Amino acid sequence: MLKRDLTGSYPRSVREEYLGVVQLGRAVDKGIATANGLNGEYNYDCPMDKGVFEFLGIDGGALLEVIKNAQSESEIEAYLKPFVEKKSPAEIRAFNEEFLEDGPEPGSSGEAYFLNLRNQVAPHRTDVTTWPDLLDLDEKRDVPQRAGV
Repeated sequence: MLKRDLTGSYPRSVREEYLGVVQLGRAVDKGIATANGLNGEYNYDCPMDKGVFEFLGIDGGALLEVIKNAQSESEIEAYLKPFVEKKSPAEIRAFNEEFLEDGPEPGSSGEAYFLNLRNQVAPHRTDVTTWPDLLDLDEKRDVPQRAGV
């Protein structure tokens, strides 16, 4: 069984492409950690994971079973590759761009949660308006300043 311990480290960035798709590697990391009971504060099959699973037509529970039985990450990639190959490069590019620009709906409880977390992590970073940027900021990754904000 593969090991990944997220009790003291972070999963891959949302931005890191896995088989060309953003968020997928992060979901795999969380799945591996969940299979080992070492997911810490991270939730496998969260709304962001569900977004990439829905786009690719993946069942999160079935993927978790593959992860639990995989002896190497290449086995997980082999399972995921046919799902990715059903999408054109243009579809993947559009999904990635849209996913990376996703932010909370103005006036929603999600926005209140987002702003509260951003203000805890880096109150001076009012340019951070997307979930991927906020996660990277929270996980101590470099998030370039957005111009004009």
